Amino acid sequence: MSRRTLHCPGPLSRRSFLQMGALGLGGFGLSDWLRLQTKAGTSSANEPETSVIFVWLPGGPPHMEMYDMKPNAPLDYRGLFNPVSTNVPGLDVCELLPLHTKCADKYNIIRSVAHEFADHGGGHKRFLTGRKPKEPTGFVNDYPAVGSVVAKMREHRNIGLPNYISGTNAGRAGVDTYSFGAAYLGPAYVPFNVPGDPNDGKFEVKNISLSTELSDRLDDRVRLLDGFDKLRRDIDHSGLMNATDQFDEKAVSLLTSDKAWKAFDLSQESETLRDRYGRHAWGQRALLARRLVEAGCSFVTMVMENPYQSGVSWLKNGTYNWDSHAVNCHLFDDAKVRFPIYDQAVTALVEDLHDRGLTKNVMLVVTGEFGRTPRISHQTGSKTGVSQPGRDHWPQAMSMLVTGGGMRTGQVIGSTNAKGEHPHSRPLTPNDLWATVYHHLGIDPEHAFPDHSGRPMPILPFGEPITELL
Repeated sequence: MSRRTLHCPGPLSRRSFLQMGALGLGGFGLSDWLRLQTKAGTSSANEPETSVIFVWLPGGPPHMEMYDMKPNAPLDYRGLFNPVSTNVPGLDVCELLPLHTKCADKYNIIRSVAHEFADHGGGHKRFLTGRKPKEPTGFVNDYPAVGSVVAKMREHRNIGLPNYISGTNAGRAGVDTYSFGAAYLGPAYVPFNVPGDPNDGKFEVKNISLSTELSDRLDDRVRLLDGFDKLRRDIDHSGLMNATDQFDEKAVSLLTSDKAWKAFDLSQESETLRDRYGRHAWGQRALLARRLVEAGCSFVTMVMENPYQSGVSWLKNGTYNWDSHAVNCHLFDDAKVRFPIYDQAVTALVEDLHDRGLTKNVMLVVTGEFGRTPRISHQTGSKTGVSQPGRDHWPQAMSMLVTGGGMRTGQVIGSTNAKGEHPHSRPLTPNDLWATVYHHLGIDPEHAFPDHSGRPMPILPFGEPITELL
C-alpha cells in the first residue's frame, strides 16, 4: 500500500490538509497542539506506557437488562429477558449477550456505582469530570473531562499522535455533545475527534496526512522558510527562533510520517479479525481504539450510540441512543437489535486486548452516564402511537464493565438491592472509578490546575481506587 494513500477500509481522498497550523484537532489547531508539546518538553524515561480505552454509552444503558438482572423481582421490575451463566460462577449476564458468557474470566462487572444527577447533561458532566456540575442540565463542562486531564498531564509525550482521541457518529462530533470539553484547561485538551462509521467504505479520517502534491508543496515551503529565516536566526538572541524551529520540525514530522495515518488504517488488520469485531460502526470503532492505544495514545474515547447503521435497518420502535424511555422506544425490541451488536464489539475488544498481551498497559472501561429505572413504565411511543415498555433515568444504580490495567478479572464488584434500586454492598461513585484510572496511568489525583479565577483545582476532589481491581 502506498504510504500516501490510506485505506480505512476503502480508498480515502487526501483532501484533508487545510493549511499548516490549522488542522482540526477536535476544534483545536495542529499548530497549537504541537506548540504545547514543544513547550512542555519530552517524555520522562520513567513514565509508564499506559493508556485507557473508554467506551461511552450515552443515554444510559439499562443495568437490569444487561449486567444486574433480577429474575426474582416482581414482573414489572425484572423485565422480559433471563440471566445466563458465564464461565465465571456467580457472574450472570443477559441472554442477549452470549459472547459475554465465554470470556467473563477476562473482565469485571461493577454493579454498585451511583450518583445524584438524573438529567443527561448533568449526568454526563458528573460522570465524565468527577465533579458535581454547577448546572444540573446542559452539556458544556464546568470542569475538564477526565480525558482532557489526561491529555494535559501527558502533553509532554511526543508520540506523533494526539494524546486524547475520540470516535463519534457523523454530526455528533462537537465536544459539547457529550461533555468532552476541557473547561479551564483550554481548547488544547479537547479530543481529536474522528467522526463517522469506520465500517463505511466512504469513511475518511481527516487531517492526518497529505496528498503527494501537498506534501511536495510543504517540503518546498519548509525549504523556503529555512532560507528566509536564516538572517533572523543569525540575529535572534531570545531563543524564539530555536523554539519555532522545533515546532516546525514536529509539525512537518507528524504530517509527513507514517505513524499517524497507519494508526487509523483498519485495512492493515486481517479480514478475520475485522469480522470478529463485527462489520458495523461499533465493532470497527472498537478495533480502531485498540490500534490507537497500541500507537501510543493515552486516552481513547469511543462512543457507541446508534446501532442502526452499517446496514442495520431502523426499527420503528427503536431509538438512536441508550435512552430507552417508553416514549422513545420499545425497550425489549430495541434491545434485541442493540445488544447483539454491543456484545460482539465489546467482547472482541476484551479478547483482543488479552490475546495481544495488552491487558497490563491498557485499561478498558465501558459505561454510560447512569442506569435506568428499576420499575418498567408504559407510555405511548412517539413513533409507534401504541403503548410500549421502557425505563427512565436512574443515577441511583448503574453497572459497568472494566478490565485491563493489570487488574484481577472474573469478578462481580458490589451489588444492588433485590429490585435493583440502589447499592446494597460496596457502594461506589464515578470518582472511585476515576481514582482507579488515574492510579493505572500514574497520575496524582491531588495535582491541581488553576480554574478561570486562578483558584487551584485538584484533578479529583474525592474518590479512592477500587481495591478489588488493584
